Amino acid sequence: MKKHIFLLAVTVLFSACNSKSEKNENADKDNLVVDTTKTSSKGEKKFEMYEMSEMSALMEQMYVDNQRLKERIKKGDTIGKFPNHFLRIHKAVMTDDKENDDFFKQQAEAFIKAQELIYKDPENAKQHFNNGVNACISCHQVKCGGPIPRIKKLYID
Repeated sequence: MKKHIFLLAVTVLFSACNSKSEKNENADKDNLVVDTTKTSSKGEKKFEMYEMSEMSALMEQMYVDNQRLKERIKKGDTIGKFPNHFLRIHKAVMTDDKENDDFFKQQAEAFIKAQELIYKDPENAKQHFNNGVNACISCHQVKCGGPIPRIKKLYID
């Protein structure tokens, strides 16, 4: 009788652990939870939180703004006004301050000029918009290539 109770308890324990593990795996997949822990040299897990730089956040905002602008241009809607927060590209703090060199400053200026032309010359907005996308890509080819496939999606055919 004691053997049966012991076997039953062990079976319940293992099935409970297995069930919990499956629930956690499914929750992670559904919620796209990313494990941001790293193991230290002592084997201890340490949580690391990614924090976006001011420049990264600005570029994310500019991307969203340009997605909206692209749709307005394609539909022939009014363009609106130049978003002045784009000008923060000259002063936003980067992840690595060394990246804010003369090349970046030139590319940022080319991007701003192309963006301003969209609003000053809406008749040729498509061309100016694509020139702005080109400016982004030419900079990212040298500085940080990761976002290039995403940026290319902004082109207006």
